[in-house]
Amino acid sequence: MATIEECRSALDQLSENLTRANGDIRSATSLDRSLSCHITDLDTTFVGRLTDGRIHDVTTVPGAPAEKAQIRLTMAGDDLVALVGGELSFAKAWGSGRVKLEAGLRDLLRLRSLL
Repeated sequence: MATIEECRSALDQLSENLTRANGDIRSATSLDRSLSCHITDLDTTFVGRLTDGRIHDVTTVPGAPAEKAQIRLTMAGDDLVALVGGELSFAKAWGSGRVKLEAGLRDLLRLRSLL
């Protein structure tokens, strides 16, 4: 089971990966939205803001966040680490229910290029 520190490191790496993205992926991440990633097996949520193609101001809160973020991810810690490490396909994980993504319809349409 991934630790909170490993999950935080994976989110930091994801943010770095987004800053180096080009084309459709860069366009999809140019949103200005609140973001949360609930790690189910740790019952911990990372909350932050997706702006300028980067995840900013990430904090950790126990359990589910008090406020609903505009883009919400839910998954196990090992899945987060595997996704960022390239060992797990987001589309397959999402399709199988291992990863949940909730957002408004417009945001989902923009984020689909990440799948």
